[in-house]
Amino acid sequence: MKKILVTFGTRPEAIKMAPVIKELEKYPENFEVKVCVTAQHRQMLDQILEVFSINPDFDLNIMKDDQDIYDITIKILTRIKNILKDEHPDLVLVHGDTTTTFAASLAAFYQQIKVGHVEAGLRTNNIYSPFPEEMNRLLTTRLSTYNFAPTESNRENLVREGVDEAGIIVTGNTVIDALLMILGRIEKDQELLEKIERTITNSGFPYTGRHAERKLLLITGHRRENFGEGFKNICNAIKEIASKYPDLDLIYPVHMNPNVLGPVKKILSEIDNVYLIKPLPYEAFILLMKSSHIILTDSGGIQEESPTLSVPTVVMRETTERKEAVDAGTVALVGTNRQKIIDTISSLMDNPDYYQKMANSDNPYGDGRAAGRIVDFLKKTLH
Repeated sequence: MKKILVTFGTRPEAIKMAPVIKELEKYPENFEVKVCVTAQHRQMLDQILEVFSINPDFDLNIMKDDQDIYDITIKILTRIKNILKDEHPDLVLVHGDTTTTFAASLAAFYQQIKVGHVEAGLRTNNIYSPFPEEMNRLLTTRLSTYNFAPTESNRENLVREGVDEAGIIVTGNTVIDALLMILGRIEKDQELLEKIERTITNSGFPYTGRHAERKLLLITGHRRENFGEGFKNICNAIKEIASKYPDLDLIYPVHMNPNVLGPVKKILSEIDNVYLIKPLPYEAFILLMKSSHIILTDSGGIQEESPTLSVPTVVMRETTERKEAVDAGTVALVGTNRQKIIDTISSLMDNPDYYQKMANSDNPYGDGRAAGRIVDFLKKTLH
């Protein structure tokens, strides 16, 4: 039996690692599974742990107000050290591109423990965009023995960088596994559906379902590289869209970071069809995504989820490591250019052919069986 330590710290990581944990737990004769959370995002992380019924074995609890990436890196390295020494797992599984990902991988390397990197091979080829995520994933690649690439183009990125092909497997993205898991629950459980609908309504938006008379534009925005002028441009674009389409409801679950909250409240708080609400629990957010006509975002995960839901997505970033979505036509990349945002949303609102082309494009991120492929690989490889 092989011991695997699954390590993550943020809400998106938890969502994408939950299916892997659940799949590993199906094989107690093969794996002893331990979960270590850094709690880089405390409250948002805990909510996801509850949704997926995950009870961490170790909690580094590093969350503190006003800490920076120096603080996060140092805390993870020092607090995970003894866990690795005491447990000495055969493999540390990390996810994606957070500071948790890099620091946990480095700590495992210091103990000469193998690292498996879920969602490996994403690249923008600009080390400062997104920052520090692009460098986190580059460094994690060098520290990893096994690289679980969501797509073929991610695999090609790794091969170009000289990564051993024997340790690369194309799996699809585990976020689709998680999404389909939650959608399945909602569809089967009327009581759960009603509870989620009440949660959305109580957040400040009068939810009435996807086929309501008024169309929904769901907005998320929180990325560090958009702070300052970028967020002002985004908010001014949203303001103009709200004015141009008075029958459109614009829902924005606002990140609590003052760099986001400040310009959003200042520019958008007095507009009748703009609803500024607190961040939603995962299940409620999934239902709201499914109910939306268009999504406007700077998120990475939403670019992967929205094609499964057939919702066109406009991405407010200058670069994306998820080029497959752009190539497939499921997302449009517009940066933080005010006019570009307005023009692209207007095209989706006013041009049915353009809308249908984006909505009906194939999902390049897989079929919801990524976790199974990862675990099958580990069953064959870890001896």
